[in-house]
Amino acid sequence: MSRQQPTLAGPRILLRPLLASDAPALVDAAADGELWNLPFTVVPSAATVDAYLRTALDGRAVGTVMPFATVIRDTGRVIGSTRFWKIDRNNRKLEIGSTWIAASWQKTFVNTEAKYLMLRHAFEDMACVRVQLTTDEINAKSRAAILRLGAKQEGIVRNERIMPDGRKRNSVRFSIIDDEWPEVKARLEERLRASQEPGS
Repeated sequence: MSRQQPTLAGPRILLRPLLASDAPALVDAAADGELWNLPFTVVPSAATVDAYLRTALDGRAVGTVMPFATVIRDTGRVIGSTRFWKIDRNNRKLEIGSTWIAASWQKTFVNTEAKYLMLRHAFEDMACVRVQLTTDEINAKSRAAILRLGAKQEGIVRNERIMPDGRKRNSVRFSIIDDEWPEVKARLEERLRASQEPGS
């Protein structure tokens, strides 16, 4: 499992390494929908973006996190962020998380293309045997989206984390393992082909 963080390039988006200088672009993207008000995820606001970036970049420095800016290739506009974290190179596993997308880009090709790029990199370049995804028990939309990827729900982890508002969050854990990746890959590629057809 390589320690270097690459840029993951798809036909319409780039996932490039997150930079400290991305702070204004992240706040601008999060303002599209005022995503920092969501109760089930942590999205940076003008008041919290410096701490958000510090956590991400400190994690990269010690090798347990790969934080990405989600960028539209045609315009170079940052529209969100995502990351690999809980990277365990000895056991060849990691988690995809901290994913958020500006409201006007939700329910488009962006999330499917980003997950495809990340899963392909995890399984084919980093030789992972397990990729984990975790979401808030109350986030029905995220739970449905993870299941559509082909991930398997493993269970609910009670009081898994404390949210910024003090709520004790129960988290739903999902995974995809290496034996399942070929089928998941084929499904995602079919969805991406369909999203590129005229009128889609």
